[in-house]
Amino acid sequence: MGRVTSFTAPDPHRSRPELRGTFGASASTHWLATATAQRVLELDGTAVDAAVSAAFVLHVVEPHLNGPGGDLTALVAPAGGEPFVLAGQGAAPAGATIEHYLAEGLEEVPGAGPLAAAVPGSVVAWLDLLATHGSWELDRILAPAIGYARDGHPVHANVVRTIASVRPLFEAHWPSSAELWMPEGRLPEEGELVRNPAWAGVLERLLAEAEAGAEAEAGAESGDVDPRVRRIRAAIRSWSEGFVADAIERAAAVPARHSSGTDHAGVIRAADLAAFRPARETPIALDFRGTTVLKAGPWTQGAVLLQSLGMLDALGREQGDELLDPSTELGAHTVAEVLKLAFADRDAWLADPDGAEVPIAELLDAGYLRERAALVGDTASREFRPGRPGGREPWIPPLREPGAEGAGDGLAGTGEPTVRADGGTRGDTCHLDVVDRHGTIVSATPSGGWLQSSPAIAELGFCLGTRLQMTWLDEASPSALRPGVRPRSTLSPTLLAEGGRVVEALGTPGGDQQDQWQLLYLLRRLVGGWDPQQAIDAPMLHTTSHVSSFQPRTFTPGGLVVESRIGEEVAAGLRDRGHLVTVAGPWTLGRLSAAGVDPRRGWCFAASNPRGAQGYAAAR
Repeated sequence: MGRVTSFTAPDPHRSRPELRGTFGASASTHWLATATAQRVLELDGTAVDAAVSAAFVLHVVEPHLNGPGGDLTALVAPAGGEPFVLAGQGAAPAGATIEHYLAEGLEEVPGAGPLAAAVPGSVVAWLDLLATHGSWELDRILAPAIGYARDGHPVHANVVRTIASVRPLFEAHWPSSAELWMPEGRLPEEGELVRNPAWAGVLERLLAEAEAGAEAEAGAESGDVDPRVRRIRAAIRSWSEGFVADAIERAAAVPARHSSGTDHAGVIRAADLAAFRPARETPIALDFRGTTVLKAGPWTQGAVLLQSLGMLDALGREQGDELLDPSTELGAHTVAEVLKLAFADRDAWLADPDGAEVPIAELLDAGYLRERAALVGDTASREFRPGRPGGREPWIPPLREPGAEGAGDGLAGTGEPTVRADGGTRGDTCHLDVVDRHGTIVSATPSGGWLQSSPAIAELGFCLGTRLQMTWLDEASPSALRPGVRPRSTLSPTLLAEGGRVVEALGTPGGDQQDQWQLLYLLRRLVGGWDPQQAIDAPMLHTTSHVSSFQPRTFTPGGLVVESRIGEEVAAGLRDRGHLVTVAGPWTLGRLSAAGVDPRRGWCFAASNPRGAQGYAAAR
C-alpha cells in the first residue's frame, strides 16, 4: 500500500500507536470489551469465542448504545473457510402491520416505545455463532458479563449523560426504567459502580436451564451431538421459547408512552421470538484498487460503501486520484457528492429481499456506477437523485427538511444515538473487531435495545429495540413495514480481502454515518497508503443530504458536517461550492476500530478511535 504522491500525507503525530503482535488482536468501542476479548485470546479461545464474550460485556457497559433486546450485524471469516454474514436482525412481529399502526393514529413508526421493536436478535445470534464456530463453554463466555452486571462496573460519563437526557421521560412515563437506571431516585455519578442484578440473574438462569435442557436432550437422543453445543442450544430455547419470551410478551402488552407523545401497547409476542432464526448469508462485494471489500446484503446499508467506492474509482481513474483525497476541498466535495448519490439509491431501493425485489446486481454494476459518477459536478447538489437500475422507476421517500411540519424531534434522547446534522452528538452504537492467531476474523456491529428505547422490563433488566422505525407505513416502499420482514438496518461492519484471504475487519458506530466514515478510512488506507491508526485519527466528515433512517426522518439537502481539523480553508472552499457546512469539534466524528493480519510481515494489528476516550485496542 505505497502512498500515491497526489494524496495528502498523514499527520505524523498519532493519537496512539498502531498495535502489533503475533498472537491475536482486538479492538472495540469500550476498553472493558476489548480487555475481555483479549483475555479470551490469551486463554487460547478463538476470535469467535472472544467476540461473543466481549459482545455480552458491551450489553452491560454500553447500555445506552446496545442491549440484549437489540440486534447485530457481523461478518465472520473462519480460518481457511469462506466469509459469511451473521444476520442477527429480527423481523417485524406478526402483528406489526401497516393497518394496525394507522389504526393507532400513527403516520410513522415511532422512534421509541414498544411499537418500534423488531424481534430481538442479538442474544440468539451470538449464541448460535458460538455453537457453530466457537470452542468455549457457555459459562466461561458469560462469566465476565455476569460479573460486571452482578458486581458492578465503573459507569462511563456518556451513560450518565444519556440517562440525564431522558430522566423526565423515565420519571413521568417509564417507572421501570427509572428504577433500573436511577436507583434511589438519583442519577449515577461518572465512575460510580453500577449494577444490573436482573440481567445477571437472566444470564445465570440461562446457564442453569442450559445444563438441565442439555441433560434432558442427551437422555432423549443418541447423544452424538457435542455436549457443549447441546448446552448452548438449550440456552437458546430457554430464551426464545421460555421465560424470556414470556416476560417480553407480558411487558409489551402494557400500553406505554412512545416518541409520538401517545400511549400504545406493543405487538411483539412470545411466538415471534420462537420463530426467529439468525441467518447466514453470502456477503456482497466489490473490488477496489486490489482489495475486495465485503459487506452485508441489501437489508443493510452496506451497498452505500460499495457504490461509493465504485463511483470514486471511476472518477479517480478518469480525472486523477486527487479527487479521492478527503483532506482536500476537491476530495471532500467529490466524496460528499458521491455519497449523496449512493444514499439516494439506498433510500429508493435497499430493503430485505424477502419483502421486496432489490436490484443489487444492477446497483453494483460497474457501468451503472460510471453513469452515476458522471452526475458529480463542481458544485454541491441539493437534489434527491436515485438511479434507475435496469430502467426501473425508484420509490421516492418523503423529503421533509428539518423544521418542516411533521418533522418534530419527538421525545428528547430517543432514536438511535448518533451524530446530529448540527454536529452535536447523542452517542453512537457499538463495534468490535477480533483476529486470532489461527486467522479467524470477526467484525461486528451490535446495536439496538439501548436504555432509552422503551420501558425496561424489570424482571429481565433490559428493554426492547427500535429498529422498526426504519420502515415506512407505505406499501409502495421497498422497506415498508411487513410482518416477518427485516427492517433495513444501518449496522454495517466490513471485511477486507487480498488474494482471496480476508486480512482486516473494521467498522464504526454512527447510524447513517457508518459507511461514510468507513469510506474515508478506506480511501486513506487503500489509495493513500496510510496505516490503520493514521486513517482512524484523520479528520472526518459526513453528508446529511439523505433521508435519516431515524426519527425524525428528515432530509437536509446540501448538508455537510466536518471536523474543524479539516481546516478553515477547506471548509470555506466547500461553502463556496454550495455545501451547507457545519464545523464540528476537532475530535467528534467517527468511532472507527480495526483489527487484522499482515501476511507479508507475519503480524496481526489493531487500531482504535481516540474520540471520546472510550475505544481501545489490544494486541500481543
